[in-house]
Amino acid sequence: MKTVKIAALVLLVSIVSAFTLVKSELGGYQIGDVATDFSLQNVDTKKVSLSDFKDAKGFIVVFTCNHCPYAKAYEERIMALDKKYKKLGYPVVAINPNNPAVQPDDSFEMMQKRAKEKGYTFPYLFDEGQKIYPQYGATKTPHVYILEKTKAGNVVKYIGAIDDNYSDESAVKTKYVENAVDALLKNQEVPVKTTKAIGCSIKA
Repeated sequence: MKTVKIAALVLLVSIVSAFTLVKSELGGYQIGDVATDFSLQNVDTKKVSLSDFKDAKGFIVVFTCNHCPYAKAYEERIMALDKKYKKLGYPVVAINPNNPAVQPDDSFEMMQKRAKEKGYTFPYLFDEGQKIYPQYGATKTPHVYILEKTKAGNVVKYIGAIDDNYSDESAVKTKYVENAVDALLKNQEVPVKTTKAIGCSIKA
């Protein structure tokens, strides 16, 4: 009987480990997960956390960078998102996930220069040590995560692309991020919760 119990316990542990491995292999947050807060250096050298935004209803977290052509193509649209939604409670929080040793154009000094030249109205944070983007599961720049602030924490409501046409804004048919935030502001379900992020691979 004792042998049977031990065998059953081993089987149970194996099953639990298998599910844990699957989640780990998938990596990062899924829809409905609570995103942990962070404290990252902004281009003004001050540390920024999501908890600093006392009046926010949620966040448009965008992993982006300086050098990537896709990120550049979306830059004006990211700025427009912040302009439209910050006042409604969903500010943009941009994070550069790239290793500047691999891509020097994405160094902190170059981030400061880019933000100043373009007049960013949102925090542009440096993921020093590249500890935050793996938690989110970001793989591209740009890669968007929309979080809704709840009593349980900042819940992931959307993951993916900004819209369906990176190369030509005038040809965009579906604005995924705008549709998601608009739905959250109306206390409605996000119509499309995940899309494939199109962009440059993150430089580790």
